[in-house]
Amino acid sequence: MAGRAQEFVEADNAEAIITRIEHKSRKIESLLKQSRPVEALKTALEGAPPKTRDERCKSATWIVVHRAIMAIKDVDGMFSSLDPEYYDILMKYLYRGLSTGDRPTCDQCLRIHEKLTEKAGLGCILRCLADTGNTV
Repeated sequence: MAGRAQEFVEADNAEAIITRIEHKSRKIESLLKQSRPVEALKTALEGAPPKTRDERCKSATWIVVHRAIMAIKDVDGMFSSLDPEYYDILMKYLYRGLSTGDRPTCDQCLRIHEKLTEKAGLGCILRCLADTGNTV
């Protein structure tokens, strides 16, 4: 990815992105009703963040990811079935969650952050902080 210009979706395509996020949200709710929170989190993180600078799309994606993050009860169990390909993007959303200042969100994000750092190492944090072009 280094050296390639980041491609972003034009603002007029934001509505199409919002529609996909709404579809994803319905799928996540269905997974949560089936007590499958890790599958819901994977679904939320797939294709995130959207390749757009449109803040509505970023906010809508955050809402979906937040819903899945807050549904995780067994953090250790989550990592036994969450593939490493999701670690860096999850870290980005954990920092977004911490930036909200909302106590329950921050508590959950810190619990997951601790385990994610143990599992993925400090490189995950550094990649997250260094990637300023692909913000959540």
